[in-house]
Amino acid sequence: MKKIKWGILGTGGIAKKFAEALKAVENSELYAVGSRSRESAESFAREFNVTKVYSSYEDAANDPDVDVIYIGTPHNLHCENTLMSLEKGKHVLCEKPLGINGIEVRKMISKAKVKNLFLMEALWSRFLPNIIKAKELIDSGEIGKVKLLSSYFSIKSSYGPEHRQFNKVLGGGSLLDIGIYNVFLSLFLLGKPKEFIAIAGIGNTDVDNSCSFTFQYDQDTLAVMYSSFVAQAQSIAEIHGETGKILLPEMFFCPNNVKIIRPDGEEKIIPFEFKSNGYNFEAEEVVKCIQSGKIQSELMSWNDSLDLIDMLDSIRKKCGIVYPGHDL
Repeated sequence: MKKIKWGILGTGGIAKKFAEALKAVENSELYAVGSRSRESAESFAREFNVTKVYSSYEDAANDPDVDVIYIGTPHNLHCENTLMSLEKGKHVLCEKPLGINGIEVRKMISKAKVKNLFLMEALWSRFLPNIIKAKELIDSGEIGKVKLLSSYFSIKSSYGPEHRQFNKVLGGGSLLDIGIYNVFLSLFLLGKPKEFIAIAGIGNTDVDNSCSFTFQYDQDTLAVMYSSFVAQAQSIAEIHGETGKILLPEMFFCPNNVKIIRPDGEEKIIPFEFKSNGYNFEAEEVVKCIQSGKIQSELMSWNDSLDLIDMLDSIRKKCGIVYPGHDL
């Protein structure tokens, strides 16, 4: 199969994790990197042995040898960078959230359809074997009917107000950055809720420092979740069923094991081996889809991304979370 040549836009922490993961992906080559800073791009290229270095995102997207672009820029640039890359004829894997809101995501999907190019949201947890196994266990009735899902992602951020986590211009706040994992997990495991409630703790920079949201499903089934940048707490997920529970341990959204716990205390651990940091699984899906001529993934489809962003938009409306220039 033809080797897929990747370009990366952005040189921050998430881009470095993805670049590291590409080393474990067959038929892939990290070929180009684009940054608004030549110095940053050159440093990134030295670290990951990248062939081509560009001091703008557009120049990287213009490279005729690049097949697909991974977008690892701040949230507020995802739509702009994706539309530009698609316009240049490149397939796109864009870091989550795909866009700031549903309006942006629909523009991105529409452009991909018109250009007949692959587009996928890089929500890496969707492709992890442990998350997929949890879904299989629930669907098979391993723990009976699910009654309660609890999912928390809480870290005490050490960054200042100008950092993207707290900067509303950059799409900051806990919901879009880390709460998205909780929302995704509930949608993936249980589907769309019938009703929901949400409340946010809005900080001095007008973004949600903390956000709490609860989804109601059939009968007495709830998903209770929160995200926070101001409290260091356990980030675990538990799915409680009538005949047992599934535990996704600390950092539940990362590569890990799966534990089944019975009412009598009996425990069973399902382990997994990981050859890289976990971002390789989403990259492998992109390569497979592109080589098969697909323009969207069946695992993380455009409808999946729309369901996710629409839920996030609904939570934001309830909480009064507003981003300048990105109206709902």
